[in-house]
Amino acid sequence: MIEVRNVIKSFDGKTILHDISADFYAGKTNLIIGQSGSGKTVLMKSIVGLIVPTSGQILYDGKDLLTLSHNETRLLRSEIGMLFQGSALFDSLTVLENVMFPLKMFTHKTLKERTKRAEFCLERVNLKGADKLFPSEISGGMQKRVAIARAIALNPKYLFCDEPNSGLDPKTSLLIDELVSDITKEYNMTTIINTHDMNSVMGIGENIIFLNKGHKEWVGTKDDIFTSDNEALNNFVFASNLFKEVKEYVLTQKQGHL
Repeated sequence: MIEVRNVIKSFDGKTILHDISADFYAGKTNLIIGQSGSGKTVLMKSIVGLIVPTSGQILYDGKDLLTLSHNETRLLRSEIGMLFQGSALFDSLTVLENVMFPLKMFTHKTLKERTKRAEFCLERVNLKGADKLFPSEISGGMQKRVAIARAIALNPKYLFCDEPNSGLDPKTSLLIDELVSDITKEYNMTTIINTHDMNSVMGIGENIIFLNKGHKEWVGTKDDIFTSDNEALNNFVFASNLFKEVKEYVLTQKQGHL
């Protein structure tokens, strides 16, 4: 579990995050959503440790990230998996070598052990047999799955996903969402996803934090969204006619069961 407590972040006198407190649970897909400029990227970078908050606490299972020693921070980083927006694979390395990379950095495993673990992770994301290919030889969806395999190579307790469906078609996006959700439950990870993809929100949003102009505006599940009267949330989520129709249908069905 990750807890954010009273986090404020300012740049050059301008406050980007206003006293944010939120809980992110193990075994659940925790989503941070909001419009561009809402502060969701700054919040995620603060949680990961890429940005130091102006004030507040970031607690990893009770331990404050901001007060850890160098060795404690290094140990924590070995428990974190990252899925970047553009996959961030190394073009000069094969698929297998990409997945093995964090194992070489953070473990003392032998080459045989690293290879076996990487092969297992590739099989877990349904990429068995693609190990000798290079990133340029596979599709964007396959690249994203390689990135997921690399992210879970260290069997992390915490998984961060920055816009995991960026640049993917709807069908592939759905597969990535399901894979991230399945892995989260399988390994009981605390998964935090930064996204603006409403299909992801409606599909796997078990714990959703909605930011609006740097403030935590709303918290709930994908089901709670349909009955929320928060105007800012509704304007953001139901901007398209399709989602408006979905909401109207869901509310009609609920009323029919009353």
